This record gives sequence, C-alpha cells and structure tokens, in this order.
Amino acid sequence: MAQNTERLEAIMTAAPVIAVLIVNDPHKAVAMAQALIRGGIPGIEITLRTPNALDCIKAISDSVEGALVGAGTVLTHHQYEAAVKAGSTFVVSPGATDNLIAAAEEFTQVPLLPGASSPSEVMKLLEIGYERLKFFPAVPAGGTPMLKSLSSPFAAAKFCPTGGIHIGNANDFLALPNVLCVGGSWIADARAIETEDWVGIEQRAREAAALIV
Repeated sequence: MAQNTERLEAIMTAAPVIAVLIVNDPHKAVAMAQALIRGGIPGIEITLRTPNALDCIKAISDSVEGALVGAGTVLTHHQYEAAVKAGSTFVVSPGATDNLIAAAEEFTQVPLLPGASSPSEVMKLLEIGYERLKFFPAVPAGGTPMLKSLSSPFAAAKFCPTGGIHIGNANDFLALPNVLCVGGSWIADARAIETEDWVGIEQRAREAAALIV
C-alpha cells in the first residue's frame, strides 16, 4: 500500500514552514497553536520528546480550529497508534523502518512523512510508494547541495527538509524544485513557549508564512 500522498501534500503545501515544537503543557500548547494559526502557520509538528506530548496534540486537535497538528519523532508502531488516537493528522519520523511502514498502512488516514538522508534510503521509500519525504538532518546531511543532487535522479521525491533550518536559510531550501516546505523550531522555541511569548511566536509565524514557495 502506497503513501497517502494527496493528504500529506495538502499539509506540506499549506504554508512554507511546518513548525516543529517541543512542548509539555497542553494549555500552553493550545495558546501556542493559536498564535501560529494567527500568523499563518497551520502545520504543527509536536515531537514526542516530552511526557505530555500526546496530551498537547489532543488539546490542539480538540480546540484549535484550522490547526493541522501532527506527531513528530515517532519511532514505533505503538507511538504511531497513540499519535493517531490523540488526534494527529500526520506522523513524522526521522527515518523509516518496516514497523513504521506497517503502522502507516494500518492508519492510512494519518499519513507518514518518513525521514531519509541518502540515495539508498530515498530509493527504498520510492520503491514502496513513498514520494513525500522528510530530509533529515537537513544541514548536517548536506543541506541544499545534497538536495540538489537528489533532484534529478529522484524526480518523484519531494521533501520537507528539517534540522538546522532557520529564518536565514529557509529560502535557500524553499527555492529548490524538490522542496515543498521546510520544518523548523525557530518560530516557537522552548524559551518562547515557556515564557508564553505568544506575540513573538505570532510575529515569527507571519515572517515564516511570507517566505517564498
């Protein structure tokens, strides 16, 4: 069974940036998501790196209209299932395993954006029908030169580079023909969330939403 490309691409093209976030307080997560939406960034990836990450996903899913909230750093079938139950609209993983692909085939309504950083990994994912991929870790794995080199031999693959992306280099990635969006944490970093800097988050979201596509 192939990737749910149509549903995933709609999420990837909703804005130039998917906000990648580490948050543990569901109340703050809701206020943060509202600020992102006001700024024009609906794609929200809550990484499963805190004890209450799933609760944060559920809170956003239940109460923030227009949010396309997903779960990131999903490593196992169990985490995938839990992310779906929490209300995720998509799932992101730093890589791809048979176990994760099996979970994606079980929960086709919640598509998987799997990570890849080498030609062999891209080839394996294309072989099983996965054409929308996360390029991770983007900058350490070769940045824009690496993505350019992947464009010609793998024309069907379109990427969301994540890892080392910020407002200063995001346009360099977005200008590439095989990049649909980028993932970044600069819009709402841990300090901004902890200090409840919703105004600052909204402003950075507006800047991100205005990036080239």
